[in-house]
Amino acid sequence: MENISLKLEKEFLKTIEAIMKKHNYMTKTEFIREAIREKVKKLEEKETTGHSHTASGERKEFPSYI
Repeated sequence: MENISLKLEKEFLKTIEAIMKKHNYMTKTEFIREAIREKVKKLEEKETTGHSHTASGERKEFPSYI
């Protein structure tokens, strides 16, 4: 795996932490990974319905491990 760095506004981070606590997420990493997976899935669904493509008009394929 590769590490990335992310800066968030203090108030937004407090909101995330409150949601994490409410839904029993143990780490920010777990929460952020799931949020990214859900976003990628929604974008893929749009692509399969013809609503979203890359700038060249091709479908974007994502690795299975996402």
